[in-house]
Amino acid sequence: MPYVLIIHKVADYPAWKAIFDAAAGIRREAGEIAYQVLKYDTDPNRIVHYSLWRSLEAAREFFESEQLVEIRARAGVETPEFIYLNQLERGELGMPR
Repeated sequence: MPYVLIIHKVADYPAWKAIFDAAAGIRREAGEIAYQVLKYDTDPNRIVHYSLWRSLEAAREFFESEQLVEIRARAGVETPEFIYLNQLERGELGMPR
């Protein structure tokens, strides 16, 4: 399964999140299937966006598009780091009792 891990610094998390949520439709159309948003425990404006994609090619095309460059600028995102990943294995260990 293809995943993308994005690490970026945002100027203001609530402002970023509003734009992120508003872009859900275009992300879905581009091929994003599922996502998680996480933050660093030491910096609430350092955000990690981890997402499952239809293909890495679709993800690259979307994240490198001019449309997304403009959206990132409006959202106050500093230059993000994109890491494109293919899943090797997945497992669940369950909750300890």
